[in-house]
Amino acid sequence: MRTRTLRRAGLIAVAAGAVATLAACSSAPAAPVDGGAETPTATAAGPRIALSYEGGILVLDGETLEPVADLASEEFTRLNPAGDGRHVLVTMSEGFQVLDTAAGSTDEPELTDLIFAADTPGHVVRHGGKTILYADGTSDTTVFDTDALLSADDELPATETVPGVEAHHGVSVVLEDGTFLTTVGGADGRTGVSARDASGAVIATSDACPGVHGEGTAADEAVVFGCENGALLYRDGEILKLDAPDQPYGRMGNAYVSETSPLVVGDYKNDPDAEGYLLGAITVIDTEAGTLDVVDLPEGVEYTFRDIARGPEDLAYILASDGSIHVFDPATGEITDAFPVIEAWEGPAQWQDPHPAIVVLGDIAYVTEPAADAIHAVDVTTGEIVASTTLDVAPNEIAVTAG
Repeated sequence: MRTRTLRRAGLIAVAAGAVATLAACSSAPAAPVDGGAETPTATAAGPRIALSYEGGILVLDGETLEPVADLASEEFTRLNPAGDGRHVLVTMSEGFQVLDTAAGSTDEPELTDLIFAADTPGHVVRHGGKTILYADGTSDTTVFDTDALLSADDELPATETVPGVEAHHGVSVVLEDGTFLTTVGGADGRTGVSARDASGAVIATSDACPGVHGEGTAADEAVVFGCENGALLYRDGEILKLDAPDQPYGRMGNAYVSETSPLVVGDYKNDPDAEGYLLGAITVIDTEAGTLDVVDLPEGVEYTFRDIARGPEDLAYILASDGSIHVFDPATGEITDAFPVIEAWEGPAQWQDPHPAIVVLGDIAYVTEPAADAIHAVDVTTGEIVASTTLDVAPNEIAVTAG
């Protein structure tokens, strides 16, 4: 079913509070860099924010948004929280390099020498106490106990590698009972998903997912994968195809989930020839009912893959091109609030280019504003901007560690 227009329940444009003056997928080229000049470490223990920029990574104090460290890196990197509240995995040419943000301590952040080797590092998944790394160049999957990084000083934690079959841009998930889900593809394209039990026996497969991309695990370990014509839903040992209302092309490529909600929010595109990266509709998948609906956003409310996050009360927070955070309730299909944060912005020429992004930690959303070399912290329960900082660089990707 397609919801033609988005119902707006009590939409209020909340004026921004006083500002405190403190604020797709690819692998990177070149060789890993160990680190660069660092600024003094903040004295307070707490969350940290990692921001990539061209040739470096900034680490900020999560409370004040003041820089804690400035570390040299490759020209373009991707940032992936490791899941242990302290470390970030940085995509480098040799693999996933471990960034110690020092969250929860007064230690100095460090881009360590530890690298999980991978041929063309791709997606990183965190679920059930495991961190799962996917290498696009081999389709191998590397799995380790997430918290083991916390005690790994000068060496990597023990890992398990699941060999791939054919190299492709893919992703894998490991469930709590040992079920292994992985995408299927090769040189001729990506086609679907395979599920194996803890012994390695295949329990379910589907080749009904052209262009399979992205994943998300919702409540009760229901897992969603995006397709160019809908999505695949894995639950209770079976794979169900959910068709998009637009055929033959109605693409979902990224899933935004809460593991306490059965509702998955996804991006959506129904024109394969559309230029640019801004999108004006979202999908809502009910993993209990096995349904996929498409919701059209109001005119002027567009976003990219970096601009949706889940947060308090399992709501979705959309950082739109009008500069506001729009609060979306997936249970009702309504936008319930909007908070102005940054200036209106245009979509990137290439997906790798710096453009606004949002991540949520607790009640706080961290919003980047590359056009202003800035970052802002917003209380998503009130819309108040609680901190802002102007940087010396244009932030690109963002990852937050809670400490």
